Amino acid sequence: MSKSPVPGSIALVLLTALALSACSPGSETPSQPKDIAPSPAQPAPATADTIPIGELSGIALRDGALDFPNDNKVFGVGRTTEDVAGLLAAAGLPGDKVSLSISPLLVRTADRTLLFDTGAGTNFGPSAGNLAQSLADAGVDADRITDVFLSHVHGDHAGGLINAEGALSFPNATIHIASPDWEMLRALNAETAASMGLTQHAQLVAAITSKVVAFEPGADLIPGVVKAVAIRGHTPGHSGFLIGPGDNSLLYTGDAMHHFIVSVQRPDWTIAFDQDAPTAEKSRGDLLAQLAASGQRIYAVHFPNPGVGKIARRGDSYVWVPE
Repeated sequence: MSKSPVPGSIALVLLTALALSACSPGSETPSQPKDIAPSPAQPAPATADTIPIGELSGIALRDGALDFPNDNKVFGVGRTTEDVAGLLAAAGLPGDKVSLSISPLLVRTADRTLLFDTGAGTNFGPSAGNLAQSLADAGVDADRITDVFLSHVHGDHAGGLINAEGALSFPNATIHIASPDWEMLRALNAETAASMGLTQHAQLVAAITSKVVAFEPGADLIPGVVKAVAIRGHTPGHSGFLIGPGDNSLLYTGDAMHHFIVSVQRPDWTIAFDQDAPTAEKSRGDLLAQLAASGQRIYAVHFPNPGVGKIARRGDSYVWVPE
């Protein structure tokens, strides 16, 4: 077995994040960083929000949420807690933690039902793993999902592929995974898999192997409907997905950006979950510049639900503009 592709401390970080989910915000309010405009406040979301994608219909699903302490072990690695707290406070957010939504995307075509990422499953405790209920609330039968597209194989994206008993959550779906990530997933040992949030690794691989169709980065997966977009650095095969044609398209960004303030306004800050951090930071900066220039609509799985909107330039940085 080769060297672990992720730091061993990440498992502890994830456990700490779960414990923090009930913590209250801190009382300090650092000053606003210069030249960075705060993102607009987010309304309380419904269980599922409908998203038009040209002639296609999307639904923002809710799997749960995760909180991470502002301790520079995950976000702003190598910075200070004051750096991160100041950025969060400028946007009206608590400075003691970084909160992420987990919001897989469902898309219906004329003859297919597509799911982009599957949430955490049983891997992250009660704060996540609610995709099955979200689908039911949206009136979607899991047996009718025809295709699952994984941006990558971390536990909060791939964990929902199986249930607590190890059975397929979407038994009739083809599972699309980039070849480098599929190779990595199969090669993991139990300890390394757990550090990536995959506590049922052996069961997961056994259950999905016959369903997986691995693709090469950048492949046209369903012509005119889904095209993979290589966004390098987070995992070996990390992929976004361009959904729908032309001006009506929506780019599913996976983990190119984790937080709607930190990742967008400080794309060069290191995130512990990026397996190749320098490459991921360059990819993030390049992507933000492209999005701001093009006006491309995006769907960000970890941004406040529903994570659909655009990126705009503000001074020397960028901001998230939700729809």
